Amino acid sequence: MQAFREGLERAGWSIGTDLVIDVRWGVGDINWIGSTVTDMLTLAPEVILANSDQVAQVVKSASQTIPIVFIAASDQVAEGFVQSLSHPSGNMTGFTVQERSLGPKSIGLLKELAPQLSRIAVLFNSENSGSVLLFRSCVDAADKLGVKVIGARIREAAEVEAAFETIAKQPNTGFVLPPDPAVAVHRKLIIGLADRYRVPGIFGYRSFVADGGLISYGTSLPELFRQAAAYADRLLRGDKPGDLPVQRPTKFELTINLNTANALGLDVPTTLLARADEAFD
Repeated sequence: MQAFREGLERAGWSIGTDLVIDVRWGVGDINWIGSTVTDMLTLAPEVILANSDQVAQVVKSASQTIPIVFIAASDQVAEGFVQSLSHPSGNMTGFTVQERSLGPKSIGLLKELAPQLSRIAVLFNSENSGSVLLFRSCVDAADKLGVKVIGARIREAAEVEAAFETIAKQPNTGFVLPPDPAVAVHRKLIIGLADRYRVPGIFGYRSFVADGGLISYGTSLPELFRQAAAYADRLLRGDKPGDLPVQRPTKFELTINLNTANALGLDVPTTLLARADEAFD
């Protein structure tokens, strides 16, 4: 949100003077999202920023007229957000968090750090179409990457715990965790289980590595919010969302936690460390 505010200020807006931003922050609870959107619409917003697939879907159902900028991981055409990425039509446009290539790329990076891995579990929320696509891309690339890919559907804490108990029983198994706000609420639990069972994993969010996860590779969220601010500015000045193409991610971040790698007995290759945007120690 700081990046979003800074982007709007760079566009010439004075937050609190000629522009008011009403922030409602929460994930996972569809009832909370529904009631929050209903309440928010009573304020007659000129533009809505919808972060996550769930929020975007609820806002889409609630209004077909208010300009909406989404930041979502799903297939936006399949979800009905837009007619096409290049020509959205309708009242929605925005930014996609994921690319199909992220799945195979994540496995390749994890294997580079932990070459002994022969099995990769993709822990994904089946209600997030973007995560499902990433899982499928991992399956398609499994033979080329020299690993067996399995899927584990997670959403609630009990499902996360069950998935790690299963992974721990299989030697030389690592995991991929796609970016998903509904799953990210279990960040501390996931990091703790990976540490307890000594399972190497790669995450879609930098925040996991900052809190003790091994490695992450994914879209720079602050950069996406800065870009979203540029779209919000254009909409506030009269542009139509249907004329603004959906943007694919252009900046990806690689982060490594050296302490966690050392605790797992992994030597970080110098070539991998040289490519990292950030290393925690």
